[in-house]
Amino acid sequence: MYARFLVIMIMLTVIPVIVVQVFYTRYFIDLVRNNRSDIARNYAAVISEELLASGYLGGTTSDTIDAELSQFAHMYNGRVIVEDASFVVRADTHGMITGRQLVSEDAILAMQNTEVSVYNTSTDMLRLTYVIHSPEDESVSGLILMYLSCADLTESYRSVAQSMIIIMTIFSIVLIILSFVLSHSLTKPFNTMSSTINRISEGKFDQEVSLKGFTEIEQISDAFNRMLSRLNELESSRQEFVSNVSHELKTPLTSMKIMADSLNMQPDAPVELYREFMQDITSEIDRENTIISDLLALVKMDKTDSDLHIQPVNINEMLELIRKRLKPIAARRDVEISLDAQSEVIMECDEVKLSLAISNLVENAIKYNIAGGWVNMALSKDEKYCYITVTDSGIGIPQESQEKIFERFYRVDKARSRESGGTGLGLAITKNVIMMHKGSIVVASKEDEGSKFSIRIPLRREQTEEVKA
Repeated sequence: MYARFLVIMIMLTVIPVIVVQVFYTRYFIDLVRNNRSDIARNYAAVISEELLASGYLGGTTSDTIDAELSQFAHMYNGRVIVEDASFVVRADTHGMITGRQLVSEDAILAMQNTEVSVYNTSTDMLRLTYVIHSPEDESVSGLILMYLSCADLTESYRSVAQSMIIIMTIFSIVLIILSFVLSHSLTKPFNTMSSTINRISEGKFDQEVSLKGFTEIEQISDAFNRMLSRLNELESSRQEFVSNVSHELKTPLTSMKIMADSLNMQPDAPVELYREFMQDITSEIDRENTIISDLLALVKMDKTDSDLHIQPVNINEMLELIRKRLKPIAARRDVEISLDAQSEVIMECDEVKLSLAISNLVENAIKYNIAGGWVNMALSKDEKYCYITVTDSGIGIPQESQEKIFERFYRVDKARSRESGGTGLGLAITKNVIMMHKGSIVVASKEDEGSKFSIRIPLRREQTEEVKA
């Protein structure tokens, strides 16, 4: 990338400089030659009036005119020839063909009222004709043929061209150096980015990128650092998840091994003790099975939402079934469950998964409630969304824990969670189900005052507006 960018920079800087140099020098030489041609024509216009007034074209001699013609020809190291309408040469500053006829192509064109102006590169001479018109009828009375040297102009052109070459060479060198510096400056951030990406590919997320320069580069740097931060969070979450899974799966196995070893060490243990230990082992097996089932459900939900079995569901009936199923559990804990539905709600969703998500919320509300407490499920809707809230009078959730309760295996009160048989995956499963339905879930809670979980889900599946959970 650096080499390509450098080549492009050089092409965009040096080539225009060369083009400007060539154009300017060409323009300069054409300008000065045209200027000499204009001077010669202006002189011819003036001298032609004297030729007509003195009768020079009719054969009258004039030392003054001869001197003026010679002086002009000498000034430009050239030659001036004056002819009348019969192609008779009346004046030749070289004195070679005076009084003779000169029928040349230029003379013929002049008699046809056509002037020429030609630069000969081999001789470095400017050849031009000027037609002399009669003041009475504008007829052609004669012509002036001029050969003017441009050697002085060519010398000036070469001097200017050499100066331009020196200046442009220096300028090109400066531009090339600047191209190197700018190319390095512009590609350095990308090299830094590439190095950081290589570190990330090796599993190292501890290095932030600090790119300075153009606004767009700094924006890329900020976005990349946000991505790194998110990757760090995901990596920490993954490591914590693996650690928690290992711990949660190992704990029941450890308990069973301790009880089995205890029985093996007591070959004459009473039957009652065997029964008690076997019941405890069975409970630990059930607990292990629950953890594995929840993990499998969570992993399956992480993969895709294509496994959703979407169909129109009466949410009122679904919530009522949840209330009836959990009512006995709530009664044992002296907790009352109620349902408040403002209107009938028909929503396109996966009834099994959504029922599992709501059940997890209600079960938690029962587990972490107080004696004589209550749990309320509320249902409402608008034109686009279904709203479900689960409110309880329980122990509440500390402020610092409210952002973490949807993380896998996270428990606010670990001791109480294990006593109640929880795996720490219920809320993670609930959030995944809600997200699969393109919905959102938020919690509001105060310690010793209860909690409120609010869910919003689109009524129709084609509504794909993403809402931050």
